Amino acid sequence: MSFHRNGTLLLAAFLLSTPASHAETAEKDPSRIDLAKLIECTTYDVPSYNEFALWLTGPESATAMKTLGLSELPSGNPLLREFQLSAPVTVFGRQTSRIAFASTGPLAVLDEADPHPLAKQLGVTASVDRANKFLGEKEIVSRKERQENSDTVLDTRILLDVSTVDSHPGKTLAGCSYSIEVE
Repeated sequence: MSFHRNGTLLLAAFLLSTPASHAETAEKDPSRIDLAKLIECTTYDVPSYNEFALWLTGPESATAMKTLGLSELPSGNPLLREFQLSAPVTVFGRQTSRIAFASTGPLAVLDEADPHPLAKQLGVTASVDRANKFLGEKEIVSRKERQENSDTVLDTRILLDVSTVDSHPGKTLAGCSYSIEVE
C-alpha cells in the first residue's frame, strides 16, 4: 500500500495511538529502548518501533543520535541509512559497531561473509539463497485485528531478517522488521 507523505504521517499517528494487545513491551519513551533488543526482535512492539523511528528521523534527530551514540555514515545503498556506534553492541551473540535502518526496522551490519551459520542459529528460512544473494526471514509475530466498530483490519507483522546485499560485500545484515498494514 503506498501513501503520499501526509498519508504516511496520518497512518503513523494512527498506528502510534493503536494499543498493543500482545506480549511485546510497549515503550512510550524512545530514548529508553534497548537497541540490541530492538534489532533482535526480542522485546518491542510495532508502535514502539514507530515512536523510535520518528524520534531518530524527526525534529529530535540530533538529540536521538547523541543519546544513542550514533554517527551517520555515507551509504552506498539508497534503501539503507547506516550508522557507526560509539560503542559496540552485542546482537545474536556477535559484536558490531555498525547498524543500518531499512524502511521497517534496524539491522546489525556483521563482519560475516557467509549468512548461513547465523540463519541456522536463528531458525531463519531462506527465500533466496544464491551464491551472491541470501534473503531469509522468521516470523516472530503475525496477527490480524479488526478495529472496534470498523471494517478496518490491521495486519501486524514482526519478522527476524538475515540477508546479504551487494552494497555491503563480505557482510551479513540481520535484524528486525516491524510493520502494520491496513487492509
